[in-house]
Amino acid sequence: MRNKKGFTLIELMVVVLIVAVLAAVLVPLMTARLESARWSEGKAGVGTIATAVRAMYAEEGQGWDPSTEISDYVNASDMYGKYFRLADYSFTDGPEVNTITEDTEDYPVTFRIMVEAPDGASPDGKTYKWTVASWEMDQTGEWTRTMK
Repeated sequence: MRNKKGFTLIELMVVVLIVAVLAAVLVPLMTARLESARWSEGKAGVGTIATAVRAMYAEEGQGWDPSTEISDYVNASDMYGKYFRLADYSFTDGPEVNTITEDTEDYPVTFRIMVEAPDGASPDGKTYKWTVASWEMDQTGEWTRTMK
């Protein structure tokens, strides 16, 4: 009896099939995680802008005259991330100063800030495939996702 070493063609095909099935399952999962990480950067930028708006109001008080330009609150270089830049952020509402009285539960400043997926190349020069969407945050910190 001869002792043969090595794998048969069937054994190799089974291994290739198992690897292909694992790849088919894992690639979509990893893609979703990458997109989630990108949006985390965008949401952090929105939080930075919201903090700057609140700080401006705290310094100036009720007499504060808010502008609608985000560049009045943060520097473009501060908002230059791997996936987003300052141009990807915008105010959809506000900021507006509200008159606060004892019987009012309004926030002193109301606003909605939106971040959208950039068109084409991101600041790092690469082109990413995005699920076309945007995120908005209001003064309470509540997030809303909109699909386009």
